[in-house]
Amino acid sequence: MTTWRTPLAWFANRKQFLRLAAGAGALTVLLACGQDASSQTGKTIKLIVPVPPGGAVDFLARLLAEQISRSQGPTIVIESRPGAGGRIATEAVARLAPDGTTLLMTYPSLVIDPHVRKVNYQPLTSFEPICNLVEAPNVIVVSSASSYRSLDQLMNAARSRPGDVTMASIGPASNQHIAIEAVKRASNVGLTYVPYPGSAPTVNALLGEHVTSLLAAYSNVSEQINAGKLRALAVAAPKRVEALPDIPTVEEAGYKDFELENWFGVIAPAGIPKDIAAQFADWFTSAMQVPDIRTKLVAQGLYPVAACGADFAALLRKQYDDFGRIIREVNIKAE
Repeated sequence: MTTWRTPLAWFANRKQFLRLAAGAGALTVLLACGQDASSQTGKTIKLIVPVPPGGAVDFLARLLAEQISRSQGPTIVIESRPGAGGRIATEAVARLAPDGTTLLMTYPSLVIDPHVRKVNYQPLTSFEPICNLVEAPNVIVVSSASSYRSLDQLMNAARSRPGDVTMASIGPASNQHIAIEAVKRASNVGLTYVPYPGSAPTVNALLGEHVTSLLAAYSNVSEQINAGKLRALAVAAPKRVEALPDIPTVEEAGYKDFELENWFGVIAPAGIPKDIAAQFADWFTSAMQVPDIRTKLVAQGLYPVAACGADFAALLRKQYDDFGRIIREVNIKAE
């Protein structure tokens, strides 16, 4: 005998079915979210490097990727995507889905470029800060043949002979350029800024005595300093460099406005699940705690920091505001 259900009974049963289905779906989502971080272990993760191979950023990325892959389980592959001073890679990562499969190496140009160029990302909202990995202190150097043996001697010469004393750096509109312009204004010195497109050309210009001095990352000039070809006058960082214990900081030399924080970090597309971001932070932090890894980093002038999450976000906000203020006050242009 066939039992016919009334429309009302059918509707009640259908509502019950939908409630059960919705509950099952919600449970599935919750379980998936809870497994996100642990599921990263077996994944292939792409770490994009926005500069050509061979430099400090590339070295850092490859060293840490190898250590994390060896000790934590995921396969981290390096993809070099240079161009436009890092903007091509940065804008591409900003458009990606926040699925935990892609990370980007970055540095201070992330928060400088939006002040001087049209970019298709917002540095404080388009990305999830994972970790500020290392500090890369800058140093002010001259040729070993130079008569200048202190920062004060160099700056006094720039005051007495405006325009004659030159200082090179990567630029224009780099963090080194901003620091040079800030100290020129604050200390009333007649330094002439000379920009170069990369670290190698700046070092070659100083070695060839085409410029008086150079502001550069210690990692880019350490070999020449150790070989006695260049002389360090001061460290443009909050503290002295371990390898140069006798070289004062710029603040110790009386020029606080020359100090700048130079760093290399890793970010992800905005919206990445918090547990995955935390897992990445833990992996990078653990990698830099390995004694052999730290030794290799320090040998390259890279000093582990591992300031992650909110601490890294706070640094980005501070530098975005500070760099923007100086750029406006001094009217720095990108080209």
